[in-house]
Amino acid sequence: MNADFLDALRQIEKEKEIPLEVLLETIQSALVTAYKKNYATTGDVRVSVVATKAGFKVFCQKDVVETVENVHGEMTIEEARKYDPEAQIGSVIEIEVTPENFGRIAAQTAKQVVVQRIREAEREKVYEEFNDRVGEVVTGTVQHKEQRNVYINLGRVEALLPPAEQAPNEPYRFNDRVKVYLLEVRRTPRGPQVVVSRTHPSLIRRLFELEVPEISEGIVSIKSVAREPGARTKIAVASTDEKVDPVGACVGHRGSRVQAVVNEVYDEKIDIVRWNADATKFISESLSPAKASSVTVDEDTKTALVIVPDSQLSLAIGKSGQNVRLAARLTGWRIDIRSEAQIARAALTAEPFPEGEEELAEAVESSDAVVAEPAIEVETSVEQVEEPVMATAEETADPVVQEAPKAKASKSKKTEPAKKPKAKASKSKEAEPAKKPKAKASKPEAVEPENKPKAGKSRKKAEDV
Repeated sequence: MNADFLDALRQIEKEKEIPLEVLLETIQSALVTAYKKNYATTGDVRVSVVATKAGFKVFCQKDVVETVENVHGEMTIEEARKYDPEAQIGSVIEIEVTPENFGRIAAQTAKQVVVQRIREAEREKVYEEFNDRVGEVVTGTVQHKEQRNVYINLGRVEALLPPAEQAPNEPYRFNDRVKVYLLEVRRTPRGPQVVVSRTHPSLIRRLFELEVPEISEGIVSIKSVAREPGARTKIAVASTDEKVDPVGACVGHRGSRVQAVVNEVYDEKIDIVRWNADATKFISESLSPAKASSVTVDEDTKTALVIVPDSQLSLAIGKSGQNVRLAARLTGWRIDIRSEAQIARAALTAEPFPEGEEELAEAVESSDAVVAEPAIEVETSVEQVEEPVMATAEETADPVVQEAPKAKASKSKKTEPAKKPKAKASKSKEAEPAKKPKAKASKPEAVEPENKPKAGKSRKKAEDV
C-alpha cells in the first residue's frame, strides 16, 4: 500500500474518529465484493493489504477435484500440487488471483462501497457513544426549528427536542445554550437519532448533582422528584450524615445553589422537602409550605387523610390542586385534604342523636314558631294603648274649638302632638284664648290670634265685630 493511501486513511481516522483497523477491514470487504461482482466468483475470496506499490493482493480458496466444473472455485490435483505437494482430492488450496487491472476495477467498483461503509462505521460510533450516556445531562446549542420540533447541536450529532419534551415557558432562541437530558437514541435509516428532553424529572436531579457536591459525594441523596414543567417541582432529600442538613446543602449559601438550578429551568419554582421513613411525617412535609394539623394513613389502600386549619386549606391544595398533586406524586400516596371545619360539619351530620334527645331536637326546631306569636300580641297592645290617649285629648278640648271650621294645615299640625302624654298641658294652654271672645264659628279671625295671646288686641277686634 502506498503512503498516500495510508495518509488518507489516517486523516479519516482523525476527522471521523474511526480506528484505522476498522477502515482497513471496511476496504477489504469492499474489495472482496468488487472482485466477486466482476469475476463471478462464488467461493471464499480474501483480500489482504500489503506494503507494495500495488497495495492489494487477492487470494481465493479453491477445492481440489478430479473434474473441474468452475475454474474460479475448483482446480485439479495436478494444479494443486504446484502450490502444495501434499495436496489431495478434497483439499482446499488458497492461491493468489490478483488480476492485472484490479487497481482500476477496485477504484471504480469499490468507491461507493467504501464511502458507505465509512459512513456506517461513523454512525455506529455515534450510536455507541450516546447510547452509553443515556440518562445524563449534556450541553447543546439551539440550531434551528422545524414546525414545532427544535434541533439542538451536541457537537457530533444534532439532537431532536420534540414538542412533548419542551417546557411551555421556554423560548428556545437561536444559539441559546441549554442543558438537556438524554432521553434515548434511536436507530434510523439515516443514522442514529438522539432524543433529548427538557421536561423529564431526572433533569432536576442531574442539575442538583452538578451544583451540590454533597450529592455527588453520596452524603446527600435525592429520594424522589415530582415535577410539573414550567410551573413547580418538589424534591425529597435525605442525608446519611447527621451533621449535614440535606435541605440546607441543596439550598446553599443565600440560596446560591438552588438559584442556579432555577435559572437553568427559566425560573421554575422548586420546593425542597426533607424525606422521612415515617409516611405520616413525610406526607406532612410534602405539603409544604402548608402545615397539617394531623395525618391519618391507611397502609392497605395507600391513602392518607390530611386535616389542615381553615386558613391553610387553599395553601395546601394549591393553584388548581397543584400542591397536593405534586405531593401525591412525590410520596406515592393518595392524599385527601380536609379542613377542620369540614371535619366538624361532617361529624355533626353523620353522628346520630342519642336516646331521649330526638324529642328535644324537635322541640327546639318548633320553638321558633311559638316565640314568634307573642310578638304580634305586643304590637296590638301598643296600638290599644295609643288609642285612649288620642281620645282623652279630644275630650279635653273645648266645644267651641270643636265647632271651629275644619282646621287648616297649620291647625292640624298643632293637634298631632296630642298623641303623646305630654300633649294635655300644651292643649289646655292653646284652648284658653278661645273662651274669651264669643265669635261666630263661621269667621276664622277669632281663631288666628292664638299665636299672640295679648288681651288688648283681642278686645279691639271684638268691638269691631
